[in-house]
Amino acid sequence: MLNRIGIVLLIVFSISGVERAFADIYMYIDTLGVVHFTNVPTSSKYKLYIKEKLKKSFSRISTKKYDDMIMKAHKKYGVEFSLIKAVIKVESDFNPEAVSKKGAKGLMQIMPDNFKSLAVKDPFNPYQNIMAGTFYLQQLLKRYEDKLHLVLAAYNAGPEAVDKYKKIPPYKETQNYVKEVMKTYSRYKNS
Repeated sequence: MLNRIGIVLLIVFSISGVERAFADIYMYIDTLGVVHFTNVPTSSKYKLYIKEKLKKSFSRISTKKYDDMIMKAHKKYGVEFSLIKAVIKVESDFNPEAVSKKGAKGLMQIMPDNFKSLAVKDPFNPYQNIMAGTFYLQQLLKRYEDKLHLVLAAYNAGPEAVDKYKKIPPYKETQNYVKEVMKTYSRYKNS
């Protein structure tokens, strides 16, 4: 049974990223008003409190798995190999089945509104997704005259937002995205 110390440890493990051996968490309040938590209910008094969602772990996917496809996209569209790879890393962490909260899909997180213009029939097909995302990067590189910070901001927030502000939009998500891709790009470029 998890007591207050157990709850604190659960929170600490969650924040620190330590993998937990816990599954669902159950709770009941006894007649004295004491709240009891456990991951192994011992009576019918316990009711489901937190349902743990099982997530596929793609952290073990090699970052080299898609290198051949990335190289083909690089050769076809002239976008730097390290840049394509950095965008994939930050967008999906090399998970070809990734779906964002906003509905972006696949390795390079292509939005459904762009499927037709980027000739994407199956956004979860790694080759199609990489080719489409790289083509889009090529278009943005031309549009923003190779100003990489604007290209990445437009990839994340959309060209309309970048055009409106004439710089990286004042959106925390986009600002963090640009920094993260640039850092990852630099790491890949120098490795």
